[in-house]
Amino acid sequence: MTVPFLDLGAAYREIGAEIDAAIARVLRSGHYILGPEVEAFEAEWAAYCGATHCIGVGNGLDALTLSLRALDIGPDDEVIVPSHTFIATWLAVAAVGATPVPVEPDPVSCNLDPARVAQALTPRTRAILPVHLYGAPADLDPLLRIAREHGLALIEDAAQAHGAQYHGERIGAHGDLVCWSFYPGKNLGALGDAGGITTRKTALAERLRELRNYGSSVKYVHEHQGVNSRLDPLQAAVLRVKLQHLSAWNARREQIALRYASGLQDLELQLPQSLPGTRSSHHLYIVRTSQRDALQAALAEHGVQTLIHYPIPPYRQGAFSSLGCAAEAFPLADALSRSVLSLPMGPHLRDEQVERVIAALHDILQTTASAMP
Repeated sequence: MTVPFLDLGAAYREIGAEIDAAIARVLRSGHYILGPEVEAFEAEWAAYCGATHCIGVGNGLDALTLSLRALDIGPDDEVIVPSHTFIATWLAVAAVGATPVPVEPDPVSCNLDPARVAQALTPRTRAILPVHLYGAPADLDPLLRIAREHGLALIEDAAQAHGAQYHGERIGAHGDLVCWSFYPGKNLGALGDAGGITTRKTALAERLRELRNYGSSVKYVHEHQGVNSRLDPLQAAVLRVKLQHLSAWNARREQIALRYASGLQDLELQLPQSLPGTRSSHHLYIVRTSQRDALQAALAEHGVQTLIHYPIPPYRQGAFSSLGCAAEAFPLADALSRSVLSLPMGPHLRDEQVERVIAALHDILQTTASAMP
């Protein structure tokens, strides 16, 4: 049996008729830029997240970049970012001319460590940008306290946290702005690039709607130097259909995560742990081992596909060599980049495939252990 990391076509095979009908509705409507389909999705996603507003944009990176712009963050400003994350978080800060200031994660949750954030603040700090990594919420309450005490913005990168919960409330309205990617592989994924921003702050929402649309709210009247980053109505229609299934799909992800946890608990693997009072969306299921590369190769031989999120920390990327970070400046990020391995995860993973992954890991690791002197 071959176990794919993620079967992107499975959702369409399940609900293809609903998606086809939604796409046909857009094609018949004659509204191909913004319009009622986008407005409907924005209202539905805001309500799901407990926010007041949703602003649909072209992709997740644009959501981050436009959020920073809406807050007038730019050159000479610093933004706190995780040392271990996908590079998009850093790229958005660089795109507005600000400086990303990396902060190490909590070694258990892998999310931004509030204690280290407090130590990294300078007079130039304007915002804190936590990532809800792998779908597990960051510890927002202490981060919000730090932000409020120092007059900083809190922008959440929620690209992996669709449906995740922090102390009983869904991610989507805790910080000033919450940024979403609807990339096809996400828990709520479009059929191409798409993104959004949720907030309870009306003034910021209005400015973001202008910034995404050439800086304009009235045709040919441009109050800001905006961009063209508008959620496509076809993608909005697809997202509206998938949103109706998101809770059920997340429940299946949680079921798989619980089976992994029980089936792998006796092996020499570090399993994911969420903070108390949080509920992960289980976007990814990450295990950690010092023998990561060998384990990945052995799993491939057993027909189990895995991925690495993320093998090179942003501070080691050529794109950020100008920051001048020392080679070993962020040891926790380095350790995670060398040890994390993402197992197959998705709502359409079958029970027998989950058991195959567990059996393969037992076979590989128990064989390795018995071969040791």
